[in-house]
Amino acid sequence: MLSERPDDASLTRDMVGIGMNFAGDANPDAPIEETLVFATEVGMEDHDFRVLAVLTTWIDIHQKHINVDRLARCVDEHPSQRVLAYWAAVATWLKKDRRFARFAKLYEGPALDLMPVGTDFQIARRGEDARFEGSPLRVPAGTLRDRTADVLSPEALVRQHAGYRNRVRMGPSWRADVWTVLEHDPTLNAAEAARRAGCSFATAWRVVEDYRVLQGGEVRLG
Repeated sequence: MLSERPDDASLTRDMVGIGMNFAGDANPDAPIEETLVFATEVGMEDHDFRVLAVLTTWIDIHQKHINVDRLARCVDEHPSQRVLAYWAAVATWLKKDRRFARFAKLYEGPALDLMPVGTDFQIARRGEDARFEGSPLRVPAGTLRDRTADVLSPEALVRQHAGYRNRVRMGPSWRADVWTVLEHDPTLNAAEAARRAGCSFATAWRVVEDYRVLQGGEVRLG
């Protein structure tokens, strides 16, 4: 499911598309979970803390509309231990949302420092970021700016991103993702809808069947 990381310009369009307020045009069809994982890579591997800060704020605001099953598949396919550590830390932070509990097992090594140097000094001086305290990631307070203005609100994002809008309507599910694919191309058969949505044929078949009922058509196996 996780493809190669897009070039910087394309990834910026994707991040803007899912509601991160960076300069650039938005891709309104950006894949949400894949974009979250690639933004994590930029933040953790490239040490772009601005991207990581906006990503973390985005998760805080939009967590209930994340398809965690899809996200888990994407994260599991990423080779970076630092990326895995970030999502394990998210599991600690969002422990009240049991959907994220599975991420806690992704990284079982020693705690990692977010900053390449100076973490001990900064934590001694400013303390830890409360969101990640006690997690596998050591983040000095103030390193990751947390501003809601850096991220579109749910009310704004539903107007921009069809996939997000369908998740608000139906829940963060494969059904919502297949429905979005069909809205983009209503002629798709179940097999192609499953491929594009990244889900099982059986799941896509049920959604296509319901979609065709509403459209007054018939289901094709393909």
